[in-house]
Amino acid sequence: MSDIIIKLKNISKIYGEDRLEIRALDDVNLDIEKGKIITIMGPSGSGKSTLLNILGAMDVPTSGEVIVDGIDIAQLPERKLSTYRKETIGFVFQSFYLLPNIDVIGNVLIPLIPYGITEKDKKRAQKLLDDVGLGDRAKSKVIKLSGGQSQRVAIARALINTPKIILADEPTGNLDSETGKSIIELLFKFAEQEDKSIIIVTHDPNIAAVVGDHPKGKNIWIQDGKLQDEPSYNMFCWN
Repeated sequence: MSDIIIKLKNISKIYGEDRLEIRALDDVNLDIEKGKIITIMGPSGSGKSTLLNILGAMDVPTSGEVIVDGIDIAQLPERKLSTYRKETIGFVFQSFYLLPNIDVIGNVLIPLIPYGITEKDKKRAQKLLDDVGLGDRAKSKVIKLSGGQSQRVAIARALINTPKIILADEPTGNLDSETGKSIIELLFKFAEQEDKSIIIVTHDPNIAAVVGDHPKGKNIWIQDGKLQDEPSYNMFCWN
């Protein structure tokens, strides 16, 4: 059995047409193995968020194949894409997107609301909060949490459906450097313990350094919609 969980084949995403055509992604090919921790790095407008949105089935490519766990999700109807998002993908965002007047455990359970929440789900939510170090804050309102604590809740929420892949879009962007480092270490923990594949879009070269040093880590650079093995730009001068 192949260890490749994500295979992108000749992926292009084009906006506009003729002279106004913009290639957000330009013939991208990429294999990601199960259990790997990947950073996608590049300047603003390089195509990294477009790539993440396509992997999360929030957008579709203009051409090419997006094969996840053996299925070309670019060809799936919306009904099946919804199932894919529920069962395969967990999202972690820069801005957390928590509901401030709902308690912590309620926020973790939000993705399950359309499907009905069971006692088993509640126990898993509590365990995830224990795992992220917030077990004693389950009944607290998230409005009372710090930024780092809020991002930990968001990670627990992303894991509630036991997804195979975690997509993290600038997960440390609103955090100080020390708190951001702890969030990345937490993602490492889940990659190792639950054998999840984690893809992190980031501007932060410090995250790239930490991921690059990890035995399961790999850095991918993107510029003008094309992947590169090494950056051809100064990472410390991004917009």
